[in-house]
Amino acid sequence: MGRRFLGRLWLVVATASGLVLGLMVSADAHIERPSYWPLPGPDCSVSPCAGGAVPKARSLASSLATTKGSTTRVVCRPDSLKRLEASIRRARKSGYDIRPHDHRRFGAAEARELTRINRALAARCRYGEIQPAVTASGNNDRVVVLPGVYTEPTSRAKPTHDKACDPYKLTTGAYSYLGEYMCQNDANLIAVLGRSPGSGKDPDPPLVDRHGIPNRGACVRCNLQLEGSGVSADDVVVEAGDPASGNGGPRRSAKDVGIRADRADGFVLRNVTVRHAEEHDIYVLESNGYLLDRFKTFYAGEYGVLTFVEDHGVMQNCEAAGNGDSGLYPGSGAKTSAGRDPKFYPTARYSQEIRYCDSHHNTSGYSGTDGSGTWLHHNNFYGNALGFTTDVFTAAGHPGFPQQGDLIEKNDFFSNNFNPYLPGSDVVPTVPVPVGTGMWIAGGDDNVVRDNRFRDNRRRGAMLFAVPDAFVCGPGNGPITGCDPLKLSTSHRNSFHGNTMSGNGVDFWWDAFPGNVGNCWYSNGNATGSPKNLPDCLNGKVPWLSIGLGNLENEAELIVCMSDLKPGGPCPWFKSPAAGKAAPADGHDHGATGELNDALLAAVTCHSWHGMNTDQRDHMLTRMQVFMGGQIDHPGARGTTLSNEKATRVLDNACGLSFAGQFKLYKLYARAAAFTPQPQR
Repeated sequence: MGRRFLGRLWLVVATASGLVLGLMVSADAHIERPSYWPLPGPDCSVSPCAGGAVPKARSLASSLATTKGSTTRVVCRPDSLKRLEASIRRARKSGYDIRPHDHRRFGAAEARELTRINRALAARCRYGEIQPAVTASGNNDRVVVLPGVYTEPTSRAKPTHDKACDPYKLTTGAYSYLGEYMCQNDANLIAVLGRSPGSGKDPDPPLVDRHGIPNRGACVRCNLQLEGSGVSADDVVVEAGDPASGNGGPRRSAKDVGIRADRADGFVLRNVTVRHAEEHDIYVLESNGYLLDRFKTFYAGEYGVLTFVEDHGVMQNCEAAGNGDSGLYPGSGAKTSAGRDPKFYPTARYSQEIRYCDSHHNTSGYSGTDGSGTWLHHNNFYGNALGFTTDVFTAAGHPGFPQQGDLIEKNDFFSNNFNPYLPGSDVVPTVPVPVGTGMWIAGGDDNVVRDNRFRDNRRRGAMLFAVPDAFVCGPGNGPITGCDPLKLSTSHRNSFHGNTMSGNGVDFWWDAFPGNVGNCWYSNGNATGSPKNLPDCLNGKVPWLSIGLGNLENEAELIVCMSDLKPGGPCPWFKSPAAGKAAPADGHDHGATGELNDALLAAVTCHSWHGMNTDQRDHMLTRMQVFMGGQIDHPGARGTTLSNEKATRVLDNACGLSFAGQFKLYKLYARAAAFTPQPQR
């Protein structure tokens, strides 16, 4: 592209830069330690080998057998068998739900067998809490949890942000893996630490090349299976907040994470509900091979499920509802399809698969910053504000720019008209998104969206817009890996075909950013578009015919809604396309107003902003400049930042919105920074 094109880009920033920030909408709801993709091959220092493929779940009945090299630990509550009996009676009478769109019957033979297994397991029960059973486990072991609500009082009582754990923090404020290992319940109600800490020191600042985990220790809990023994996931509940809220709000979280699986190659989680974590109900990090099956998540502050820098993973047969950012979030997955490095991934494949899940009543149903190589099929995304988003806004800690190579097929995106921004919403939104939208791809490349249904999304069916590299990594300030401020790397070669569109406000929406190529819409019936005539590329045969020439109206909307939110402003996203739901507000404390370190920035909200004095605001914004400058992602790298004066105006405006009390400040800051032209050098 070159400087001439970028210079013109800055001149049209008020219209064109809208593309940039849509991407970050779901991008930055968490602060990870600098993370690395595990090398794709198996670790055969244990037998059977760990990783290298999606693990297979072992049957519940097999937990009763004696297996060489594997120990089963049983966790129960005093009323576990009574709960099981009641659940079996209900299931025999009315069936049970794997998810809202998968109702199953329960036969007499199944009931007898499940009763037999649970009675035998109850006789072996030695644990009343899950964490001690996990901690006592080793490679290839199993933890079976009988029906009950598990609040985990011992790990719940452990202090969060314990000063005793400060020595394990990296320069960014995030814990190293050693810190997670030594302080496993600082942030986590239940922690599955799959490997011992390495004998060396984690690189700080991190390595530029994110392939392969440095300072990786030996497997100590690889191939661990953690499962509930009930009829369905409803019978075993991991409660990270207030049990009195049931599967709804308010959450009143006790811990940031419900279940964390970290470097846990071959991890299997089955038949469990996790709810009410402050950030993520289920969190899988730096793991080679995982299976999440027959699970449910409810009312986390950020994500129902967060997987980060993963390979060989599957989520299936699941439900995610009530989450402040999104229900399912596979972020920075291994780039194993388009854009892959053949040295590590010689054959194209998908690194993660999500199938047969219902994600509903969230701010977004699905999200994934730099989430590449993901295959999504046979899922339902409905009743959210925004059904699906994938984006490239590379804030600190997100390797993999640009996002590439998802296959999104045979899903149903419908009635995503829920408005969490109305007074009294039971879902507490942490990001602004356009209510009434089925999908958006914000800066992604080489994605295929085919054979899906988009229906009754009253604003739009599917949106596509670009994000110039310069808006993400900043000009002249050192590289964020894969990002070049002299290029336009994003929003190319996406195809939408064979989809069934009905009842949407507008079926397809595109910013047509100048310089974008290869985006094609064809064989979608009588779909409507904005702009009206979207390129069909001769039914996808000649994608080079598609070249973006700009659309001022669409780009103007993006910049207003990304960087200039204010009460009474022109952004249309929060106007409800349907009646909203009122319910109790969340009673949890959301963010400090005093001293901050980098690890606490993710907790600071508009509510906190209103409680700060001038000195506290200046201190927080100064720390924000360092964090949002990209320190975690690459040594010396700097993304775009704001002056404290500009940042104060932006946050004063956005936090003045009546529903913005729990918007995360660093998300608002990052959007506005990405829309602010930077000086050329």
